[in-house]
Amino acid sequence: MGYNIAVAGKGGTGKTSLTGLLINYLTSNQKGPVLVVDADANANINEVLGIEVETTIGAIREEVNQREKQGNAFPGGMTKAQFLQYRLNTSLSEGEGYDLIVMGRSEGEGCYCYVNGILREQTDKLSDAYEYLVIDNEAGMEHLSRKTTKHIDKLLLVSDCSRRSVQAVARIRDLARELKLSIGDIYLIVNKVPNGVLNKGITEEIEKHNLNLIGVVPMDEMIYEYDSSGIPLVKLPEDSKAKMAINDIMAKLELK
Repeated sequence: MGYNIAVAGKGGTGKTSLTGLLINYLTSNQKGPVLVVDADANANINEVLGIEVETTIGAIREEVNQREKQGNAFPGGMTKAQFLQYRLNTSLSEGEGYDLIVMGRSEGEGCYCYVNGILREQTDKLSDAYEYLVIDNEAGMEHLSRKTTKHIDKLLLVSDCSRRSVQAVARIRDLARELKLSIGDIYLIVNKVPNGVLNKGITEEIEKHNLNLIGVVPMDEMIYEYDSSGIPLVKLPEDSKAKMAINDIMAKLELK
């Protein structure tokens, strides 16, 4: 059984960037192999990791549906279910110490939840072969209710240093409890903090909502520079403020 880590938070907080640095920590410290699931319909963690994605689960779903609508036979005499599983098995993108599977968006007709159902089934099938499962969730609260995985060992909530963002992650925490999701520890990471120091107002807001703050990540100009130049954030130098902060936070988690 692998160790499952999920990252969630309000949009615009840098959640995906921090997820990429988290994955970089695991692979750099030989904690792998790692299965990375980009469960955000607006998939872009591959850009943070510097890896090409050939297809997504949403695209595979459309391919299968179009074949069926047009009356095209599936190759090799395969059934629809067999062809779908074959395409899913070839959808993994390989990185250094990790594999990536991307949910993507379904463009055709039909319930979007179906794509998530496929993702959940595929994740369950694959995850036992990996030491770690890391899920980058969609911004907001909706994705938690879809139960992408059966159990989460660590749920990392990412906010920026604004009251609205702290309130938003508190609602995500509360939703997880209301849904009675199988979650171990829930922690808060505050990102993009000027000089790495929280002011009194944000500290009070965190305490008001009884959030378990595990660390802050300073505003890092290098992230802006790398993003602007299209350089994967995993290539940040070791003295990057954000990278050092994530490494410290990951060490506090005392992962297996």
